[in-house]
Amino acid sequence: MSSSPSPQKYSLAMRVVHWTRAAIIIALLAVGILMTTVADDFPGKFSVLYPNHKQFGILVLILAVVQLALKGRGGVPEPAALKPWEQTIFTITHKLFYVLMIAVPVAGYGLSSTYPESDGVPFFFTSLPELLAKDEAASGVFAAAHAILAYGLLALVALHVAGVVKHRLFDRGPAGRILDRML
Repeated sequence: MSSSPSPQKYSLAMRVVHWTRAAIIIALLAVGILMTTVADDFPGKFSVLYPNHKQFGILVLILAVVQLALKGRGGVPEPAALKPWEQTIFTITHKLFYVLMIAVPVAGYGLSSTYPESDGVPFFFTSLPELLAKDEAASGVFAAAHAILAYGLLALVALHVAGVVKHRLFDRGPAGRILDRML
């Protein structure tokens, strides 16, 4: 019994989820920095920025779970031809991505749910239930966790992009075409 060869590209579903999620994460990081640094009277800060940051954060959580499910179904290319140290960084970075794509929105949900002045956790045409009690101290813990984890995610995005650029511009052979697997 022969097994079918492993694909050279990620499945179309994996690629669509990856690029959609990547665009949303980059926008969320930028909006998160903006909304926490501008004055409270900034137009749309509380009526546009915060609600959209919350709902798109929940969407990232959902997309991370979808991508994990897709990954579990297969259709993942053979590991790239990387040097051992690069493979180690690749493996650790991708595992951390999944941890943070779940932990950052969960901490954000906790923050929004416990913050006494929060209007709730919107999710497009509905609102998510607030499962935690309003509590200023808990809100502070969730706020710190959300910020620290988000900056960790930003660092991972920068490392990921730097790795892609390094492979694309400086590597020869299959390692130089690693981006093609996700295009």
